[in-house]
Amino acid sequence: MNIKKAKQEIKDSIEAYLTKDEFGDYAIPLESQRPLLLIGPPGIGKTAIMRQIAAECKIGLVAYTITHHTRQSAIGLPYIEEREFGGNKYSITEYTMSEIIAAVYKQIEETGLKEGILFIDEINCASETLAPAMLQFLQYKTFGSHKVPEGWIIVSAGNPPEYNKSVREFDIVTLDRVKKIEVSEDYDIWKEYAIKNGINGAIISYIDIKKENFYCVKNTAEGKIFATARGWEDLSNIMYVYEKLNKIVDFDVVYQYIQNKKIARDFSAYLELYKKYKKDYSIPDILDGDMNKIYIDRLRLAPFDERMSVINLILSSLNDSFKNADRADYFVTLLQENIKEIKPQLLSEYSADKRPEEIINSVIKIKRTNTENMSKNGLVQKYDEHMLNLVYDKLDEFVIEILKQNITYCEKAFDCIKELFLKEVEKRQEIIDKTSFYLDNAFDFVEHVFGQSQEMIVFVTELNSGYFSIKFIDENGCVKFYQYNKQLLYKQRQKALLSDIDTIRDMLNE
Repeated sequence: MNIKKAKQEIKDSIEAYLTKDEFGDYAIPLESQRPLLLIGPPGIGKTAIMRQIAAECKIGLVAYTITHHTRQSAIGLPYIEEREFGGNKYSITEYTMSEIIAAVYKQIEETGLKEGILFIDEINCASETLAPAMLQFLQYKTFGSHKVPEGWIIVSAGNPPEYNKSVREFDIVTLDRVKKIEVSEDYDIWKEYAIKNGINGAIISYIDIKKENFYCVKNTAEGKIFATARGWEDLSNIMYVYEKLNKIVDFDVVYQYIQNKKIARDFSAYLELYKKYKKDYSIPDILDGDMNKIYIDRLRLAPFDERMSVINLILSSLNDSFKNADRADYFVTLLQENIKEIKPQLLSEYSADKRPEEIINSVIKIKRTNTENMSKNGLVQKYDEHMLNLVYDKLDEFVIEILKQNITYCEKAFDCIKELFLKEVEKRQEIIDKTSFYLDNAFDFVEHVFGQSQEMIVFVTELNSGYFSIKFIDENGCVKFYQYNKQLLYKQRQKALLSDIDTIRDMLNE
């Protein structure tokens, strides 16, 4: 299965394991809660989804890579304990608590979350001395003599043996006690993630044209060569920073992340062309409605790769606008929620003798502290944390305005907050209107240059599959999108129908 489905499967398992019956006991007994074993090739996001799952499920997360541990840190250190059996005293060996189990208890104390995920990565690459302990861990949920606390679900991950010589195969006894999930690379699923998380448009455009270069791991006579999802994402990050610093991204830089010389050279060459297209075709002018005849004539005669690159450049710019609109909407929504929480404290009868700025500052301080604690314990995603802090900064600005106007009454202060909030709502609408304007102009341009051609089909299909684009269109509409999408769906249904007719005809002729 792909990583998206695997993530949902893990979330479903966690929800099932944490469900309690009418007596307050876990509906699935602890001994029957199989540890989850996620097996898949390197660099496809197995570790990343664990942080997402913990934050979305609002449970704790303790993550360890077992190859970084010795037998002593994983199991604990031995010490001599004196015990009495049958009236005789004996010296026996006990073990201190495992560092990993201790980390779970520490997380419970720091967060107050009694349920969570204990994630062990590269579990099938444990050292020879640790291997028996890993089998015991999966079978009995213990490290040494200490059990994983109740309410904490074991999720482990590893690579298939073809990707790692250190892999140890689990026996049937162990595999029969785990819930094994096999995951594979899938560009279409990764592309959803890439668009949502701002992966560089040049990378998405390139892989759209050459999907076979998205993921490749091989052992050759010259050594290991590979291109992975992780590599493309890390390359994207360095490309953005290099662009700000006016540094060049050439083959040498690309090869540091995409360690397949053929793919690295190919992408480096494409990147130069992509930059040229970006310079030759002014996308901001196109989105502003400038129907430059030079662009039109050049594009109509351009080779397929160039036409597709320009379509992707337009889509990339549009996606930036869609994300800005979504960000503005999320910001206003969070701001409104926080104002609703401040309102009863401002208008309470107990607040009559307090200054409004004191009340608001007190609420903001508590909220900032809560957000910091959640962030420290991995219970809030970075984007949400950033947006919440922007909201708190905006509330600080509201307080400054209240002080400027010398407002001392709480009711009047809340009226001031409402007026300031409405200005933020107007800013959001301006961003939405500008994005709709860009989208309409993009449709006009693609329609004028290509008509109802393959390029228009690609353009509409990409809008239809993008997270931010389809969300924006659902909420704000776009007449031409609905028009072309309807035609596209009709053609797809017609094609499917003709295919069914051909199949039936072939069956009858047999």
